[in-house]
Amino acid sequence: MENKTSSYFLVAVSNKENLNLCMKYSLAGFPNSINGIWAFLDIREGDFVSFLYAARAYNLYQVIKKVAYSNAEKLPPWKPITFQSGRTYCFPYRLYLKPVRQFNESLVRVDFAYVAENLLLRGGYARTHFQADQTTLQQASQLGELSSETTEKVEMESYETFVPKFTLSKEKIHKPEVLPIREMILQTVIRQYLQDNYLASFLQLLQISELNPESLEVLGEKALPEGHVDIFLKESVPIGKAKKIPIEVKLGKASKKDLEQLEKYKAELGSECICACLMARDFQKKTLSSAKGLKLVKYTLKINQNELYTVNELKDLVEFEVIK
Repeated sequence: MENKTSSYFLVAVSNKENLNLCMKYSLAGFPNSINGIWAFLDIREGDFVSFLYAARAYNLYQVIKKVAYSNAEKLPPWKPITFQSGRTYCFPYRLYLKPVRQFNESLVRVDFAYVAENLLLRGGYARTHFQADQTTLQQASQLGELSSETTEKVEMESYETFVPKFTLSKEKIHKPEVLPIREMILQTVIRQYLQDNYLASFLQLLQISELNPESLEVLGEKALPEGHVDIFLKESVPIGKAKKIPIEVKLGKASKKDLEQLEKYKAELGSECICACLMARDFQKKTLSSAKGLKLVKYTLKINQNELYTVNELKDLVEFEVIK
């Protein structure tokens, strides 16, 4: 499925040595963890990235290729990282990058306000990546100067590759090649599905006529003082009123507590919140009876319990139905 709009992400790097290796080889790597595969899926070919380390953004790159490698423990250029828990992580999920601009800028500056707010409200770097909006990408495209760096090549042709797949069956899980369908994976599937080819139909489904789908951007997790919205729709270029739609995504059955959380997001966004949507596989009866002024959308994934699916195959099998 073609990516119609280039998104912009800041990729968090764990230490200065790894940052230098990322920039030396124009390469981003994500760990064999659920956050690692989430970042690898979220960021697509054609998207733009900068590296994030010590509250500074480094350079602007465009993603030209994505590859997942088997037996990544011995794969250069990064060494495996062992945490205090004893768990060791390597970096099987790789992004090959084309240098676009060179800069080394503090996140404190207004150009990175959208990402800086996310970081501040989250209280740190627990995430591997943060999606920025189109305004931030436009600002980053004017920072520093055009890149003149030459990229060194890491020899990886001899390593086997794979396409990550997902399953509902615990017996079929074989990390990092086959992974469970977690809530954050579902969020990526739905975000990209809306971004690519369903936004106009989705607004019609919600009976929203005051928004032009061409004016909206579909963003991943957005931090608010009340919590973290899973998917955030907002106007790329707001005029007078910055119209927004928060979407909360639940893998299983949504509860009344989920509804109350969405109500807090709606109240916090105020009159600029055109609609607030709770999306889930099903809804508790108390949730249905309590929903007032909110949209409840049931998603369906037409998949077999024991089959394996790529993320693009999952996008082809998702359907929505407005319950209330």
